Amino acid sequence: MTAEDSEPVTFESLGLIPQLCEACEKIGFTKPTEIQQAAIPDALEGRDIIGLAQTGSGKTAAFALPILQRLFQNPQPLYACVMAPTRELAFQISEQFEALGSTIGVRCAVIVGGMDMMAQSIALSKKPHVVICTPGRLVDHLENTKGFNLKQLKYLVMDEADRLLDLDFGAEIEKVLKIIPRERNTFLFSATMTSKVEKLQRASLVKPVKVEVATKYSTVSTLLQYYLFFPFKHKETYLTYLLNELAGQTCIVFTLTCANAQKLALMLRNLGFQAVSLHGQLSQPKRLGALNKFKSGGRNILIATDVASRGLDIPGVDVVINYDVPQSSKDYIHRVGRTARAGRSGKSITLVTQYDIEWYQRIEHAIDKKLDEYPLGKDKSAVLMLQERVGEAVRFAHMQLKEEHANAKAGKRKRMGALEGGDDKDDEETAATRLVKKKTKGKASNKGR
Repeated sequence: MTAEDSEPVTFESLGLIPQLCEACEKIGFTKPTEIQQAAIPDALEGRDIIGLAQTGSGKTAAFALPILQRLFQNPQPLYACVMAPTRELAFQISEQFEALGSTIGVRCAVIVGGMDMMAQSIALSKKPHVVICTPGRLVDHLENTKGFNLKQLKYLVMDEADRLLDLDFGAEIEKVLKIIPRERNTFLFSATMTSKVEKLQRASLVKPVKVEVATKYSTVSTLLQYYLFFPFKHKETYLTYLLNELAGQTCIVFTLTCANAQKLALMLRNLGFQAVSLHGQLSQPKRLGALNKFKSGGRNILIATDVASRGLDIPGVDVVINYDVPQSSKDYIHRVGRTARAGRSGKSITLVTQYDIEWYQRIEHAIDKKLDEYPLGKDKSAVLMLQERVGEAVRFAHMQLKEEHANAKAGKRKRMGALEGGDDKDDEETAATRLVKKKTKGKASNKGR
């Protein structure tokens, strides 16, 4: 069925029951997206699905709606399992399942690393209908949680399958495939069809229907894509200038490393920006807290590593800034896909220095598009006027990071001493004394400046 057909495509015309159509209306889904139109009818007929679609195309609802309909017709616990590459994406998929299944009373459990195993075991003992997980933690529970198994599983979904395999979850996925029923439906959704994904498809799907609504590398037409070229030594200054220019807009700034994400968040807060960081070295509660602050509008700048580039649907992101040029064209597609979602417009700006030219050219070649230079205005000297303030903020950020690191080491030493049961007061005093000396030395050197 195509957009040119005389009758408009609706969720009802795809074969969904009134309860699910009502849930779609409640959360603002006015009409099915391309991937939903292509996947839902075959999925309702009980076929295995390979779904290839660009990020932000509505993939989650494309697999959630058929599962919820079949669950409504044949209710049972532990009916479906959805595997996702990141913890944040798992929580988001759970939210969507609960919103779409609100009219039929669906129960979900999120099983990811970084959270309390016992609390998760209790959630699993309550027999949820849908388990959304990261593969490693699912295997932990299958091996260690008494009474939990997936012997009655009817649906297995692998979302962002290319990313699952890039993150080396292959061994865990194989373990899961060995112990779940052969008589099941499998949905494999991915933005790109790599050789690893093809191998996984052959191992786990039976006569699948392939649904493809995007080219291998593509960005949406409503996205304005720019680059900005400057010397590496002015990188933090250009970022600060851009965020000043974009004041009032919601921005995600992507970095390659956790250290950069943490440093930039501290630097920007020292300059008065409402910035929060999200990266893999934060504890899971802190990661969720940062994401919720950004989603709710409590902070308008999110500094993130690629842990936030896949699948996260954050409404109203106006701008994506690539502080570090991604070293994979796929990562670029996913990063800029955080804006211009669901038909809205958006903007991306990639910061390019003399060291990034090769990576940048690869991205242009992959997306078959020359990016426009971001218009800075006539007077570029306005950027460099910020240099001194930004330099001071960066120095403070480095001091804060050193202090956090020292406090963490002292805390670890204290915990180790308590575990060993020895009298470690002298060691603790020594660590504390070292910290005080370090701080005093830092203050003295600042006075010298």
